[in-house]
Amino acid sequence: MIDQILKGDHAKFREIIDRYGRHVYQVTYSVLHQAQDAEDAAQEAFIQVFKSLPQYRSEGFKTWITRIALHKAIDAKRKLNRREAEVIVRENEVVQIIDHQADIIHQLLKKERRETLLHKISSLPPQHRDIIVDFYLKEKNYEQIAEESQIAIKTVESRLYRARQWIRSHWKEGSWRE
Repeated sequence: MIDQILKGDHAKFREIIDRYGRHVYQVTYSVLHQAQDAEDAAQEAFIQVFKSLPQYRSEGFKTWITRIALHKAIDAKRKLNRREAEVIVRENEVVQIIDHQADIIHQLLKKERRETLLHKISSLPPQHRDIIVDFYLKEKNYEQIAEESQIAIKTVESRLYRARQWIRSHWKEGSWRE
């Protein structure tokens, strides 16, 4: 029958499909576990069988066709897994975009709060303003402030204490935290 197909009698290939179609489908289904995917892979397997008939060496046709069907099913499974991975990647991209937008909003709010705070700090008396800026905004420790201002660490502590007291007494509770 293979010789007849190779000589141009393509109608004989229909007999191969009829004889081995169920077997090829079972092989592809055992890998893919989905009827439509198994049917597609079985069809691809028969196309490959037809193309590969000239290379067939008359060594167990059913084994040969099974191997082709198995390889087509494995290829289909890999494609499906890649598609699933692409969907997961796209979902992660959407989450990252949302996270990025939330981060932008967070940064804008932080910047707005910082600008409000800077405006309020600029209204402090100079002796309180400098110590607050150094400690809270420039994040200097007592030792650094004392060294730069050429004063004792205890003086830094007391000035910071007085600046905090002034803020508590002159600013509303809510306006300090905004």
